[in-house]
Amino acid sequence: MEPGLVGPGPYRATRLWNEIIELFRAGMPLRKHRCRFKSYERCFKASEAVDCLHELLGSNQNFGPEVTRNQTVKLLRKFLKNHVIEDIKGRWGKEDFQDDGHLYRFPPSSPLKPYPKKISCGKEVIKFPDWNEPKAGTSQEYIPVKSITMNSEMWYKRHSIAIGEVPACKLVFRRELTQTNIEEIWKSMTLSRLQKVLGLDSLDEVLDTKLVNSKHIVQNTYNVNKQGIVTLEDKSKELPHWILSAMKCLANWPSCSDLKQPTYSGFERDVFKTIVDYFGQMKEPLLTFHYFDVFVSVLGLLQKHSKAVEALQISCLLLPPENRKRLQLLVRMMARISCNKDLPPLSESVRTRTLMVQAFSRCILCSKDEIDLDELLAAKLVSFLMDNYQEILSVPSILKSSIEEHIIHLQRVQIKYAGADTDATFPPPSFCHQISTDEFEYQKTTGSQEPLAALLEEIATNKEISVKDKKKKLKQFQKSYPEVYRVRFPTPETEAVLFPEKNKQKPPILMWALKKPFQPFHRTRSFRM
Repeated sequence: MEPGLVGPGPYRATRLWNEIIELFRAGMPLRKHRCRFKSYERCFKASEAVDCLHELLGSNQNFGPEVTRNQTVKLLRKFLKNHVIEDIKGRWGKEDFQDDGHLYRFPPSSPLKPYPKKISCGKEVIKFPDWNEPKAGTSQEYIPVKSITMNSEMWYKRHSIAIGEVPACKLVFRRELTQTNIEEIWKSMTLSRLQKVLGLDSLDEVLDTKLVNSKHIVQNTYNVNKQGIVTLEDKSKELPHWILSAMKCLANWPSCSDLKQPTYSGFERDVFKTIVDYFGQMKEPLLTFHYFDVFVSVLGLLQKHSKAVEALQISCLLLPPENRKRLQLLVRMMARISCNKDLPPLSESVRTRTLMVQAFSRCILCSKDEIDLDELLAAKLVSFLMDNYQEILSVPSILKSSIEEHIIHLQRVQIKYAGADTDATFPPPSFCHQISTDEFEYQKTTGSQEPLAALLEEIATNKEISVKDKKKKLKQFQKSYPEVYRVRFPTPETEAVLFPEKNKQKPPILMWALKKPFQPFHRTRSFRM
C-alpha cells in the first residue's frame, strides 16, 4: 500500500490514523522470536517497531522527516492503548510501551476508527448580506439596485441620448451601511474565500460558521502596528511584561534590552523554561479548539505552498485578537531562536529547532477531545509556521482590497434606468490581481470603447431604419464619441460606403426619335485652301 497525501476535508485526523495503521501493519516485518525459553511466531521487538514506524512516518508526505523517535514511541503507546498492537500474552489498554526488547504482535484485526455519519448537503455557497429589501419606512427612491451586466443592447439603452432618445432615469442612493453590515460583509467574503482555497463543498464540514466572530476579523485587519502585530483594545488581555521581556531576551540574544546580561551559566535555559511553563499552563491552545479541524485541513495543502500560505493567512484572521497577537510574538521568537547561532544550546540532546517544535506545538494546536495524532499534526503545522511566519501572520492584501472595493461599490450612488432591473444580475464578489499601470490604462480605454464600438456597428449595419435616420444617428454619435467614430470611419470614403449613390443612366437615343433626316456632308469655308 503506497502512502498518499490526505487532502483537506472533514475527519482528516481520523483518515490519517486509519492510513498509518494500515501502512504499519503492511510494512512491519514479522518473524519468530524467543523469550524465556519459549518461541513466539509472527511477532516483533518494541525497538523494531519504533524503527519501522519512525521510518514510515518520516517518508510519509503527511508527516515528514521532522518526526522524532520520541514522538514515534508516543504514537506506539497510543497503538497499544487502542489495541492496534498487543504484547505476546495478549495484553493491551495501557500506555506502557517502551523502546526496548519486549515482544509485541498484531491482533487478528486492528480496529480502524469509524467516520461519523453526516447528512450530505450539496455544495454550499457562503450567503452574502441581502441588500435588496428596503428598510421599513423608506421610500422607493432609496432602494438598492443590483449591478448590471452590460451587452450591446443595454449600452444602446444607456447611451441612447447620443442617438436622440432619452429614457426615464433617476438617481438611486444606496442604503447606508452600518458597522454591523460591514463586519458581516467581511465575515461572508472571508469565509467564502477560505472555502474556495480549501476546495470544500461546505465549510460546515470543518467549521461551525455561526461561531465565527466578524468583529475579530475586522480588528485583526485594521488594528495593527507598523510591524503588523495586532494592537489590543482591551489592555488587560496583553501578555505580562515579564514574559514579554523574557521572550525579547531570547529572540534578540545576546542584545537583551530589557534584562541585564546573565551572571551565571545556564541563564538562557532558565529564561526559556519560564516561557515554556507560561504557555504550557494555558487552558486552550492559541489556535483554539474551535478551529482545530480547519488547521488540520490546511495541512493537506502543504505541497501547494501558495495555497497553504493563503489558507493559513485567512484562518489566522478568524482568531480572537489576543490569540493572534500571542501567536505572532511566540512564532517570531521561535523562528529567531532557531536561526540564532550566538545563542547557547538550550538542550544537550535535542537540536534547537526540534526543541522549539516539541516545547510549543501543543500550546499552539491541539483538540478538545484527545486525538491520537495531535502531537504529530501540531508539529507539522508549527514547523511550517516557523518557516513562513512573516507571510502567514500578515493581513492578506488581495482579500482586503477585494472586500474594501465591494463595500465601496455597495455605498456608491448609481443611475437607475427604466427596465434595467429586469436585465440585472448580482455577480459574486471577485478577487482581484495586481496589474501594471499600462495594462490598467489599456483596460480602462478598451473596456469603455468596445461596447460603444459595438453600438456604432449596430447603427451602421441596421437595414430597418431609413437612410435619413441613419445619417442623423451617425452624426449625433460622431459628435458625442468622436474617437470611437474615427476608428470605425477614418476617412469620408469609408463613411460613404454606407450610402452608395444611385447611377442615373440616360435613356438610349432611338433612331426613330431624330427630327431631322440625315444630311450629307458639305465642304465649309474652314476647309478651303
